[in-house]
Amino acid sequence: MFRIEAVFCTFSVLSLAVGADLKARSCSEVRQAYTAKGFSLVNVPHQEISGEHLRICPQGHTCCTSEMEDKLSQQSKLEFENLVEETSHTLRTTFVSRHKKFDEFFLELLENTEKSLNDMFVRTYGKLYMQNSEVFMDLFTELKRYYTGGNVNLEEMLNDFWARLLERMFQLLNSQYHFTDEYLECISKYTDQLKPFGDVPRKLKAQVTRAFIAARTFVQGLTVGREVANRVSKVSLTPGCIRALMKMLYCPYCRGMPAAKPCDNYCLNVMKGCLANQADLDPEWNLFIDAMLLVAERLEGPFNIESVMEPIDVKISEAIMNMQDNSVQVSSKVFQGCGQPKPSGLGRSTRGVPEVFNPRFRPYSPEERPTTAAGTSLDRLVIDIKEKLKHSKKFWSTLPDSICVDDKVTAGKSNEEECWNGHTKGRYFPEVLNNGLTNQMNNPEVEVDITRPDTFIRQQIMALRVMTNKLKNAYNGNDVNFQDASDEGSGSGSGSGCTEACVTEFDFVSTEAPAVGADKSEEKASAIRPSYSLLLTLVLTCTLFALQRQWR
Repeated sequence: MFRIEAVFCTFSVLSLAVGADLKARSCSEVRQAYTAKGFSLVNVPHQEISGEHLRICPQGHTCCTSEMEDKLSQQSKLEFENLVEETSHTLRTTFVSRHKKFDEFFLELLENTEKSLNDMFVRTYGKLYMQNSEVFMDLFTELKRYYTGGNVNLEEMLNDFWARLLERMFQLLNSQYHFTDEYLECISKYTDQLKPFGDVPRKLKAQVTRAFIAARTFVQGLTVGREVANRVSKVSLTPGCIRALMKMLYCPYCRGMPAAKPCDNYCLNVMKGCLANQADLDPEWNLFIDAMLLVAERLEGPFNIESVMEPIDVKISEAIMNMQDNSVQVSSKVFQGCGQPKPSGLGRSTRGVPEVFNPRFRPYSPEERPTTAAGTSLDRLVIDIKEKLKHSKKFWSTLPDSICVDDKVTAGKSNEEECWNGHTKGRYFPEVLNNGLTNQMNNPEVEVDITRPDTFIRQQIMALRVMTNKLKNAYNGNDVNFQDASDEGSGSGSGSGCTEACVTEFDFVSTEAPAVGADKSEEKASAIRPSYSLLLTLVLTCTLFALQRQWR
């Protein structure tokens, strides 16, 4: 009787102990957290069960079924992808917004410049200009085509512009003669020798080519930065990374501790393993950013496209006046070299006199000048972009730190004893590894195959390397697309052939904001200053009448 009572008492105590233990291991918190994620509570245990079925989380007593582990594993993958996208959001939007702003500015600057030239030349030359305006329209069309990525050799295009302008001007200044196509081709051969437009074409070509090369390459750099950031932010996860993320983010659920957050250093090791290939992008990314900053400095200085384009109408009109002033000498030398042309049959004296040709410009008043493109100036735009670019350096190598510093992810450094270390609540002891694929050989949290670099990331590294090379060439005034073209032996093609040392070789337009008012008026007037030589005055009088008749 005594034995039966003893056994009964023992059984009762054990039953009470087991009951107490089961009550202490309730899964109610897990159920609440699980349903808050949007999952159904069907088949979710109310109390811990044996965990032999688990493939990722510790196999002790657990609140997770196999189905729950699978769902939470997918959830951890989704959350990690979102974390990377959120953390890189500022970087990506910086490149998107600044590319859009720079592109708007540049295209509007070209449009304003063309309109300014057209308005100015219509007022000055009237029908004479309008009948030949396609020469100037084609110039701006080609400049825009170059900027937007067209296969245009800037130097050849500008040489062609001056050659066409010379043909038109020569015919107008010698309208009593008839010129065949062969004769006009012969005229162009004497361009370099005669310099009919003075030194304007040489100076303008140097300014325009360098500024356009820098601007086009810079906006291409913003495009490449945008594309690389967008692509790399979409992480391709390995099975080993997914397992590590599940263990870090949701195994606490399976252990009945849904509120437990991972330890800081634990998070860092997981992120360094999962983002090892992204970190390897960083050295090339930093070189790319440095090259962008160097070209930005050029855009602020001698390659300032705004300072080049705004006075281009004045420069071209100055060239036209040089041609008129030198028309007698130019015509004489051309006749000697190409032969005496045949008379057109219409003498100058037989033509009627068209409207008065006024060779003087009426300077724009300040309020008539085109407004600044896209509501900003190049200097302000570049300063803003430079600041954003500087902040983007070392982004990919610091991405793990940026993610793990978020208190939404980790417990923080102040809770090192109460954080999830991958097994239970407590301190995380392994050391934090360095960045990059080769440093992940002994990652305690993520299985990483260091012998197989991510080919997609390697493609992005190559894209950055190619763009960096283009930027370095643009910094020196060279267009990498035309480096094999001949340029009087320089081999620079569309570029000037100059390196940094010869930036001051030409007279660049000041990079400061152009003065408005008296200074601008003087510049306009100086571009068309008449000759006070009696002989040239008489020559101009004759040629003006000829121009009027021919252009009518």
